[in-house]
Amino acid sequence: MSQDIVADGLNQIMNAKKARKESVVLNKHSKLLRNILDIARESGYLDYSVDGTKLKVEIKKVNKIMAIKPRYTVSVKNINKYVRRFLPAKDFGLVIVSTNKGLMKHNDAEENNQGGCLVAYIF
Repeated sequence: MSQDIVADGLNQIMNAKKARKESVVLNKHSKLLRNILDIARESGYLDYSVDGTKLKVEIKKVNKIMAIKPRYTVSVKNINKYVRRFLPAKDFGLVIVSTNKGLMKHNDAEENNQGGCLVAYIF
Protein backbone atom coordinates (compact mmCIF):
# COMPACT_ATOMS: atom_id res chain seq x y z
CA MET A 1 0.00 0.00 0.00
CA SER A 2 1.23 3.44 -0.86
CA GLN A 3 0.30 6.82 0.56
CA ASP A 4 -2.33 7.55 -2.09
CA ILE A 5 -5.61 6.38 -0.55
CA VAL A 6 -7.64 7.17 -3.69
CA ALA A 7 -5.42 5.12 -6.02
CA ASP A 8 -5.24 2.25 -3.51
CA GLY A 9 -9.01 2.16 -3.05
CA LEU A 10 -9.73 2.24 -6.78
CA ASN A 11 -7.11 -0.49 -7.37
CA GLN A 12 -8.76 -2.69 -4.73
CA ILE A 13 -12.10 -2.23 -6.49
CA MET A 14 -10.55 -3.20 -9.84
CA ASN A 15 -8.81 -6.24 -8.32
CA ALA A 16 -12.12 -7.39 -6.84
CA LYS A 17 -13.79 -6.95 -10.21
CA LYS A 18 -11.08 -8.98 -11.95
CA ALA A 19 -11.56 -11.70 -9.32
CA ARG A 20 -15.30 -11.63 -10.20
CA LYS A 21 -16.35 -10.54 -6.74
CA GLU A 22 -19.56 -8.58 -6.29
CA SER A 23 -18.32 -6.44 -3.39
CA VAL A 24 -15.17 -5.37 -1.61
CA VAL A 25 -14.50 -3.83 1.81
CA LEU A 26 -12.02 -0.95 1.97
CA ASN A 27 -10.34 -0.39 5.34
CA LYS A 28 -8.75 2.94 4.41
CA HIS A 29 -10.85 5.64 2.83
CA SER A 30 -10.94 9.41 2.63
CA LYS A 31 -13.46 12.12 1.86
CA LEU A 32 -12.00 12.48 -1.65
CA LEU A 33 -12.47 8.76 -2.33
CA ARG A 34 -16.05 8.90 -1.05
CA ASN A 35 -16.77 11.90 -3.31
CA ILE A 36 -15.40 9.97 -6.31
CA LEU A 37 -17.60 7.02 -5.38
CA ASP A 38 -20.58 9.41 -5.05
CA ILE A 39 -20.12 10.44 -8.68
CA ALA A 40 -19.82 6.78 -9.70
CA ARG A 41 -22.99 6.01 -7.72
CA GLU A 42 -24.90 8.83 -9.48
CA SER A 43 -23.89 7.37 -12.83
CA GLY A 44 -24.92 3.84 -11.77
CA TYR A 45 -21.49 2.22 -11.92
CA LEU A 46 -21.36 1.06 -8.30
CA ASP A 47 -22.87 1.51 -4.86
CA TYR A 48 -21.25 1.87 -1.45
CA SER A 49 -22.06 2.15 2.23
CA VAL A 50 -20.03 3.35 5.20
CA ASP A 51 -20.06 1.20 8.33
CA GLY A 52 -17.90 2.83 11.00
CA THR A 53 -14.38 2.82 9.61
CA LYS A 54 -15.14 0.33 6.82
CA LEU A 55 -16.35 1.19 3.34
CA LYS A 56 -18.27 -1.58 1.55
CA VAL A 57 -18.39 -1.14 -2.23
CA GLU A 58 -20.82 -3.14 -4.39
CA ILE A 59 -19.62 -3.45 -7.97
CA LYS A 60 -22.45 -3.07 -10.50
CA LYS A 61 -21.66 -2.27 -14.15
CA VAL A 62 -18.18 -0.80 -13.99
CA ASN A 63 -15.67 -2.01 -16.59
CA LYS A 64 -12.73 0.01 -15.34
CA ILE A 65 -12.22 2.59 -12.61
CA MET A 66 -8.72 3.97 -12.23
CA ALA A 67 -6.93 6.92 -10.69
CA ILE A 68 -5.06 9.26 -13.01
CA LYS A 69 -1.43 9.55 -11.97
CA PRO A 70 0.15 12.07 -12.23
CA ARG A 71 -2.82 14.33 -11.66
CA TYR A 72 -2.72 16.57 -14.72
CA THR A 73 -3.86 20.17 -14.32
CA VAL A 74 -5.89 21.09 -17.39
CA SER A 75 -7.70 24.11 -18.69
CA VAL A 76 -11.25 23.91 -20.03
CA LYS A 77 -10.16 23.82 -23.67
CA ASN A 78 -7.79 20.87 -23.05
CA ILE A 79 -10.18 18.61 -21.09
CA ASN A 80 -11.41 16.94 -24.29
CA LYS A 81 -7.86 15.92 -25.23
CA TYR A 82 -7.50 13.96 -21.98
CA VAL A 83 -11.02 12.53 -22.25
CA ARG A 84 -10.03 11.03 -25.61
CA ARG A 85 -6.84 9.67 -24.05
CA PHE A 86 -8.46 7.89 -21.07
CA LEU A 87 -11.92 6.85 -22.33
CA PRO A 88 -12.36 4.18 -25.02
CA ALA A 89 -15.19 5.83 -26.97
CA LYS A 90 -17.12 9.07 -27.24
CA ASP A 91 -19.91 9.42 -24.64
CA PHE A 92 -18.79 6.18 -22.95
CA GLY A 93 -17.66 6.73 -19.38
CA LEU A 94 -16.54 9.82 -17.55
CA VAL A 95 -13.45 11.60 -16.30
CA ILE A 96 -13.64 13.12 -12.81
CA VAL A 97 -12.17 16.62 -12.55
CA SER A 98 -11.29 18.36 -9.28
CA THR A 99 -12.22 22.02 -9.69
CA ASN A 100 -12.44 24.90 -7.25
CA LYS A 101 -16.22 24.21 -7.16
CA GLY A 102 -15.61 20.58 -6.08
CA LEU A 103 -15.39 17.28 -7.92
CA MET A 104 -17.44 17.01 -11.10
CA LYS A 105 -17.75 15.03 -14.31
CA HIS A 106 -15.84 16.30 -17.33
CA ASN A 107 -19.10 17.24 -19.07
CA ASP A 108 -20.19 19.41 -16.14
CA ALA A 109 -16.75 21.01 -15.93
CA GLU A 110 -16.90 21.98 -19.59
CA GLU A 111 -20.43 23.37 -19.22
CA ASN A 112 -19.44 25.43 -16.16
CA ASN A 113 -16.22 26.60 -17.86
CA GLN A 114 -14.09 25.10 -15.06
CA GLY A 115 -10.61 23.66 -15.42
CA GLY A 116 -8.83 21.67 -12.75
CA CYS A 117 -6.95 18.48 -11.92
CA LEU A 118 -7.88 15.15 -13.43
CA VAL A 119 -8.45 12.64 -10.60
CA ALA A 120 -9.97 9.44 -12.02
CA TYR A 121 -11.80 7.89 -14.94
CA ILE A 122 -14.64 5.38 -15.06
CA PHE A 123 -16.24 3.40 -17.85
